[in-house]
Amino acid sequence: MDAATSTDRAYQITLRFLAAPMDVGLSGTVEAGTILEWVDKAAYAAAVGWASSYCVTAYVGNIHFADPVNSGDLVEVTSSIVYTGTSSMHVYTEVSFRDLRGTGTRTSTTCLVIFVAVDDAGKPRAVPAFTPRTAVEHERRERALARIEIREAIVAEMKGQTYTQAGTAERITLRFLAEPTDVNWGGKVHGGIVMKWIDQAAALCAARYCGRDAVAVFSGGIRFYRPLFIGHLVEVEARLVYTGSKGMHIAVHVRSGDPKTGQLELTTYCLTVMVARDETGTAVPVPVWQPVSAEDHALWEHARALLSIRANSPGGYTPTHLGTTEQRSNPDFSGA
Repeated sequence: MDAATSTDRAYQITLRFLAAPMDVGLSGTVEAGTILEWVDKAAYAAAVGWASSYCVTAYVGNIHFADPVNSGDLVEVTSSIVYTGTSSMHVYTEVSFRDLRGTGTRTSTTCLVIFVAVDDAGKPRAVPAFTPRTAVEHERRERALARIEIREAIVAEMKGQTYTQAGTAERITLRFLAEPTDVNWGGKVHGGIVMKWIDQAAALCAARYCGRDAVAVFSGGIRFYRPLFIGHLVEVEARLVYTGSKGMHIAVHVRSGDPKTGQLELTTYCLTVMVARDETGTAVPVPVWQPVSAEDHALWEHARALLSIRANSPGGYTPTHLGTTEQRSNPDFSGA
């Protein structure tokens, strides 16, 4: 049997566990960063099981956080291979949960994670081709293929932006050392841990801007450029670039480097949308941010461009709390 083309192997894995009290953030429910960590772990397991080699996270996209997960909920994170390239694997991941005291299972998050299989030298290596068998598998494969062009447009749009001190918007920077407890199975920092840092920085930036607790409702275009090593200095910079009716769009850059050199390189970049919540946990309007400098205006337009790309993608839409005033007043605008 040719291992390079066989699909006679496990392509799906489910992690099942109880959400623990330490998973709960200041919002009183499980933090989005923790859910992203779960997603990365399950997707990694599916990718490694398929490739039979170490894999690295390359891209995580289009993550909507729906119903909140509470401490004590039974959580299931299911990851399935839906498409393979030469060395890449597109992994569809769904996070569902239920209260053990009640009935019914709800979905918290679905997303697509892309992993690349690498050899001992860290170079990409070929993976077995995946062939869908069921109608659901064929549908998910087609969705993954349809998102390739959208992802390329998002990456190109994000790559073309400039972030300097000329920006006037709210921003925060966290600095710390990557700890041994952050390590993954390859000896580097776990991609899920990096996404947790991103969520924490974005939440802090949003809270400082609006003066309320803020939680993530969407993360997109999470691109991993290079590995982050244990013991390196980490810098996570979060900056407001746009506000909708209730959504605050926060661009987050993660940089790292050997503290002995003082040189930091970009490792990860993404855009996260946070919403402000009142004492009852209800999303509330946020102050409208008005761009001031030329760089502010460019990034404001950048956020609008990303909204347009995602809204016009297959099956895409812009939730009303992310839209602009013009969209909210337009009866033809497709919201949620």
